Amino acid sequence: MARLWGGGGGDLLRRAAVETPPWRLTPSAAYHRTIQAVPREHTGSRVAAKLRAAGFIPSVVLIPGEGGGPATRKQLLSTEAKQIREILKQSPFFSSTPIHLQVRAGPRSAVVLDSGTVLPIKVHRKEETGEILNLVMAWAEKGLELKLDVPVVYKGEDVCPGLKKGGYLHKIRTSLKYLCPTEHIPPKIEVDLTNLDIGDRVLMHDIEVHPSLKLLSKNDTMPICKILATKPVEPEPKPISEATETQEAAGV
Repeated sequence: MARLWGGGGGDLLRRAAVETPPWRLTPSAAYHRTIQAVPREHTGSRVAAKLRAAGFIPSVVLIPGEGGGPATRKQLLSTEAKQIREILKQSPFFSSTPIHLQVRAGPRSAVVLDSGTVLPIKVHRKEETGEILNLVMAWAEKGLELKLDVPVVYKGEDVCPGLKKGGYLHKIRTSLKYLCPTEHIPPKIEVDLTNLDIGDRVLMHDIEVHPSLKLLSKNDTMPICKILATKPVEPEPKPISEATETQEAAGV
């Protein structure tokens, strides 16, 4: 899997202001099923800032090693910020759902340099504003295995016997890490609370998934959630001494 091609994206910023990418003319459904990207030649904070100002997101696609081993190389890309924001609205489990990627020679080019299935791994955002800073993906072609954190979703809270009695759902895990074949990546893990009473818990090994998935935990008897009689009292923060404040200010 070579996936090597020339840059071709050096004049991306100049062309972006005057050209309409062809994928904006496609139907809405296709628009949300395929990420469109163009090659990016340069890195650095200044380049990234200019791309974001022009409406693009600095992105990378990790290339797995031989036999699906850890990624040793990456492709530099630019994706359209507007499209990524729209896809995120449509896909609440974006970072655990494989999606198609097309890499075009330029913003208006009909030439597709590369295409295939990728798994979005991380969407980095600016903490203060939520602005997308960059996007990390990995090629997820059939036959490969990827490690990923699958989000945990709780269902049946409205009929849970323990909660109806006034109990409290203590959510311990928000995700579980699995080694997944790319053809069996689950977008989410559902925890059913329908029959749980006060004192009951759900353990990691209680979750039913496709047999090809491997839970990456040293102890699969750890709880994912518990139904407690009452909400636990949060401990009051310890007062910070003057000595501690001095140490923190000094970076100790």
